[in-house]
Amino acid sequence: MFSLAVPVILGLLYANAGEWLMHKYILHALGKNRQSFWTYHWHEHHAVCAKNAMLDPGYRSLSLTTWNTQTKELAVLAGIVLLHLPLFPLFPLFTGAVYTSLMLYYYKHRKAHLNPAWAKQHLRWHYDHHLGGNCAANWCVTWPWFDYLMGTRIKDKKLD
Repeated sequence: MFSLAVPVILGLLYANAGEWLMHKYILHALGKNRQSFWTYHWHEHHAVCAKNAMLDPGYRSLSLTTWNTQTKELAVLAGIVLLHLPLFPLFPLFTGAVYTSLMLYYYKHRKAHLNPAWAKQHLRWHYDHHLGGNCAANWCVTWPWFDYLMGTRIKDKKLD
């Protein structure tokens, strides 16, 4: 039983570390450059959320003919799935945990930006990222594990 749990736990930790790294160093660092593909995160997603108290109407419906924040996010997630596909036959539990984390990421991120009240209660770290006045912290979405580990989980008490 323990031998089955180890690759699953490692896969979830790996996915959370990747989420933290990607959000901090790619979506924010590269996303601030308007010439970058990643600009959608900073100049579209964050800008819309700032205007709408975390609500991002782009998540209301999925249109594969519209190249918006949601479709770009899904394209990146699909790329991550494909990148890890060769690992699946060798490490199915690890890769399955990574894929599960990607699905949970999308579900939680979308729900948080369609229902900010839900996010405040269930995804407080992401809520703090958008509305806490310090978007240079709270990089995780799915779980705040790596924010705690890296010292970047900053609770905003004025939002209570």
